[in-house]
Amino acid sequence: MSGHHADNAGRADTGDARKIAEGLAYLSGFGNEHSSEAVPGALPHGRNSPQRAPLGLYAEQLSGSAFTEPRAHNRRSWLYRIRPSAAHPQFTRADNGALRTAPFTESVPDPNRLRWNPLPDPAPGTDFLAGLWTLGGNGDATQRTGMGIHLYHANSSMRDRVFSDADGELLIVPERGGLLLRTEFGLLHAEPGEVALIPRGVRFRVELLDETARGYVCENYGAPFQLPDLGPIGANGLANARDFRAPVAAYEDVEGPVEVVNKFCGNLWRATYDHSPLDVVAWHGNHVPYVYDLHRFNVIGSISYDHPDPSIFTVLTSPSDTPGLAGVDFVVFAPRWLVGEDTFRPPYFHRNVMSEYMGLIEGAYDAKAEGFVPGGGSLHNMMSAHGPDRETFEKASAAELKPQKIDDGLAFMFETRWPVTATEQAAGASHLQRGYDDVWQGLERHFRN
Repeated sequence: MSGHHADNAGRADTGDARKIAEGLAYLSGFGNEHSSEAVPGALPHGRNSPQRAPLGLYAEQLSGSAFTEPRAHNRRSWLYRIRPSAAHPQFTRADNGALRTAPFTESVPDPNRLRWNPLPDPAPGTDFLAGLWTLGGNGDATQRTGMGIHLYHANSSMRDRVFSDADGELLIVPERGGLLLRTEFGLLHAEPGEVALIPRGVRFRVELLDETARGYVCENYGAPFQLPDLGPIGANGLANARDFRAPVAAYEDVEGPVEVVNKFCGNLWRATYDHSPLDVVAWHGNHVPYVYDLHRFNVIGSISYDHPDPSIFTVLTSPSDTPGLAGVDFVVFAPRWLVGEDTFRPPYFHRNVMSEYMGLIEGAYDAKAEGFVPGGGSLHNMMSAHGPDRETFEKASAAELKPQKIDDGLAFMFETRWPVTATEQAAGASHLQRGYDDVWQGLERHFRN
């Protein structure tokens, strides 16, 4: 499929960026072998690396997996670009700001239940990269295990600078403000209620479509996210592969200084290029970025009794070396009907071997009556007891059990096999809710014998 050429990208104002974002076309399907060219004839035929690539372009392979991984797990794309990625000056260290990376050794894992309000408003001129703020995580980025939990807040587009992450893929979850993501593969448009997935090593720039933007980021150091197996559910359900949208080719032919920031083994490194590295005129492969609308999630639930385990709400999973035990799952609590008979319908009281970070994109969450707000988040670490607050318990225990539509909330969860260590900045943050334990106070004794 053909894309387009943008020679003034990164310099458009918010209105122009939104007009571009709302007019985008996409390729359909998760994990597909896609191909796209912004100029007809830019893709070679019959081979990946001909002696002379078409149109005077350079052929380059981007490998998101080892060459010898099984075909079903192999991720790679061939890029046909104006200049090869190798044509750059030396990188030098840059300030990490509020960005942190596993292993998290500055503090110890905390068994207490923790909850945060949204990030405070950023300083003027804060773009997506400068506005990244690490809450915590686990594993070791250098060993490609575990994950990092970040939040972002921004009030400025990235101008003449580009970011890439060698440590992991980035799952971006907007909560406030739309984003235009200019990647090596083309453009993506992500609004609150959608998620964008940027694979490991892919360069991109974030432009704001509104005055401010805020949201969450899961940095997955481990195996790339994939769609979960459906098992007895059958061939259909949960996130449908065709609803994931990949970009069509769109390149920048821009001369002039561009700052390229690379996250490598936990640190930021920068180099000033004399051209835009988003100069891919054509590409093919399956190591590509995506955007997905969470409202299209096909919710599976009980039509008899009991609240099913939240694993049925899994959108994407990063498998580990133990079958069924994910390095990180991305789970969404989307609009749905509740019809269970003789059933306590909100999520049940629970202690879990997995650790759970939950965020709220819009509305309210049915297990928390107050205090859990859009842009905020809660962390319930391994075997930390949690569940509905007192007000929710009392209301749900006495409710008339007629069919009930939950359509005023959109929450999500990053669930991981390892405990999450909060960063010092998160543990001491002004927006940490000091009285979170109080939501379970007043749960009275009702035992009768």
